[in-house]
Amino acid sequence: MSGAAACGAAVKADAYGIGARDTVMHLGNAGCRDFFVATWAEAEVLMPWLGDASISVLHGVADEDIAHAVPSKARPVLNSARQVARWREAAPGRACDVMIDTGMNRLGLSPAEACSGLLDGLEIDTLMSHLACADEDIDVNERQRQLFTQAAATLRARRLSLANSAGICLGPDYAFDLTRPGLAIYGGIPRAEAADHISPVVTVEAQVIQRRKIAALETVGYNRMFTAGRETELAILNVGYADGYLRSFSGTGRARIGDVFLPVVGRVSMDLTAIAVDDVEIAEGDWVELDYDLSAASAQSGLSQYELLTTLGSRHERIWS
Repeated sequence: MSGAAACGAAVKADAYGIGARDTVMHLGNAGCRDFFVATWAEAEVLMPWLGDASISVLHGVADEDIAHAVPSKARPVLNSARQVARWREAAPGRACDVMIDTGMNRLGLSPAEACSGLLDGLEIDTLMSHLACADEDIDVNERQRQLFTQAAATLRARRLSLANSAGICLGPDYAFDLTRPGLAIYGGIPRAEAADHISPVVTVEAQVIQRRKIAALETVGYNRMFTAGRETELAILNVGYADGYLRSFSGTGRARIGDVFLPVVGRVSMDLTAIAVDDVEIAEGDWVELDYDLSAASAQSGLSQYELLTTLGSRHERIWS
């Protein structure tokens, strides 16, 4: 869907919770040569696994970053006039990336600042901006694209980059030279156009610590949120909000065994979650799959697909297949 543009990858926040090192290795083997992280610490961890790929630091360069940034192979994404001046002084002639703010009002130079001469003489590898509402069909997307195109026409950069996962779905006019998907790489559906092209990446499983039976009118968990209407079989799973399975799944989440869905009952606690398992063959020590299809789990929990991934805790063993 990126057409002739190169397809990079946002691997910040431990590759959206998936595991950045293994993600970089797998995507590198698939041909990805452009990675994006938020901080210099994230970039440093990934350096041994990059090979000939590049990595850019989206937060730019602060005073305290200079000691790490100057010897690093990573490029800063310069977002402010102060960052531009800091990079000129610390690393004259070194390549950088530049962010132009075209309507997100988060990070980046205004188009007027960028075109004022502030960037003259900089070795800009990638000039980029970020779409605010690419998951919606509204005029601001085209307005941002036009502002970016106009600014880019007056600046010298090796490549232009605008589209995130949802932006790629807006069509080839948004692709420019390099796209920067994040969510879509990890199985998220940014727009309806992507639904038939993206498969789940993450399967989350938990182990049964105990199977137990409760009588009618007994309650489950903190604050007695669930009351059994009849005798009920429960399986207690070794997963909770410390693992990213948040309390918003209380009474709404599901586990599954084959084609059978098993409801979460009671409140999700820090390390434990109860599911109802009447008439299901499941015993202590067995593993069950949580219903973590991102679209479905988002509807169950009220969390965004991004949050569902990035909150996955470090206690999960990540097994690649």
